[in-house]
Amino acid sequence: MSAAPPRTALLAAAVALVALTASACGDGADAAEGGGKTQVRIAYQAIPNADLVVKNQRLLEKALPDVDVKWVKFDSGGDVNTAVIAGAVDLGLAGSSPVTKGLSAPLNIPYKVVWIHDVIGENEALVAKKGIGSVKALKGRKIATPFGSTSHYSLLAALESAGLKASDVTLVDLQPQDALAAWQRGDIDAAYVWTPALTDLEKDGKVLVTSREIAEQGKPTADLGVVTTAFAAEHPKIVDAWLTAEDQAVKLAKSDPDKAATAIGAELDLGAGEAKKQLAQLVLLTAKEQQGGDYLGRPGAPGALARNLHDASVFLKSQKAIDAVPDQSVFDRALAVKELSRAAR
Repeated sequence: MSAAPPRTALLAAAVALVALTASACGDGADAAEGGGKTQVRIAYQAIPNADLVVKNQRLLEKALPDVDVKWVKFDSGGDVNTAVIAGAVDLGLAGSSPVTKGLSAPLNIPYKVVWIHDVIGENEALVAKKGIGSVKALKGRKIATPFGSTSHYSLLAALESAGLKASDVTLVDLQPQDALAAWQRGDIDAAYVWTPALTDLEKDGKVLVTSREIAEQGKPTADLGVVTTAFAAEHPKIVDAWLTAEDQAVKLAKSDPDKAATAIGAELDLGAGEAKKQLAQLVLLTAKEQQGGDYLGRPGAPGALARNLHDASVFLKSQKAIDAVPDQSVFDRALAVKELSRAAR
């Protein structure tokens, strides 16, 4: 795996992404301008968690009728990072690996972690063509994964655990749906991706390892909610309303998973039964649960998530994915525990 591209290169890529994002949204307005309303631009991904319940049920729009809420779809956390650098989104979902990279050099993105959308389990996995029975047997093979994603991080961890280096395989940077297409064409031997593409890969492939198993080996991953520091400072009420909506959606997923699955299925074009199955592969946490020491924590007592992100940065530096390992205090400060504490009351 090559070193992370310089920030200047990412900014160049961001210019194109801003144009694409503006086209997708129907405007290119500043965050504070939206037909005379304050605007919030939210990055989301096709992941079967409670964030899609918030979107589908319009919980934030109902809570903030005077705010212009824009939902913008992204394929990976790496793309979300690029959009944040470009000033194209204010809030959004990115995996813990992209967030670790975002908080590290050369990116040094001014955002903070305000929510844990889910702790990743069986919904991300390494699937190989039948006849390949182990991770070690992938030596010399071609493997697809979205570079900079939690799947990429877990894949590198799986290879290391099996005694392989990234250079022992051919890594291909493909988004989940593109990886599925490459799989169907016979262009790749394996892929580490997430649902719903993962579900299709499993139909004629073999799961070699899941992200839940990688977590048990000491390298957990999660989908995180981030907010730019500037937006959080300027619009705390919007952030509070977003957190309340996310908490409400998690509680619904826990108390009435069928209803939550119906909403998620509508967003992913899945049947409610399949959406419920995929939802169950994730660990969802309420705001109060996220205040626990294993997660975000409380004011004055940042949780273990900060240490997990620091550990991930050490690993990413060893893979030459970041320039340097930030001090632990960088990750401690990045946990938006004050904002979370308001939502957990």
